[in-house]
Amino acid sequence: MIRHLVLFKLNEGVERDDPRVVAGVEAFRALGDRIDELRFWECGWNVSDRPIAYDFAINSAVEDADALRRYLEHPAHQACAAQWREFATWVIADYEF
Repeated sequence: MIRHLVLFKLNEGVERDDPRVVAGVEAFRALGDRIDELRFWECGWNVSDRPIAYDFAINSAVEDADALRRYLEHPAHQACAAQWREFATWVIADYEF
């Protein structure tokens, strides 16, 4: 299995209640039920007030590298990523477990 972690940082001046952010969160929350390759899916807002913390996280898992590729190329995932590009940056880590 491969764990796919994504940490998002909202752009300067963008708040959680921005309508674009609200729509982006709703879109990501729905992905777990829309993409067959996902074996595990959760996402949520950071609760830490540490200055190095990111704002939003996705924790997911897929079977293998091919499943990860299919997930990343899936139109629903691509649409979500396009939404988030408007108001955030992110980092990822993919690792086998």
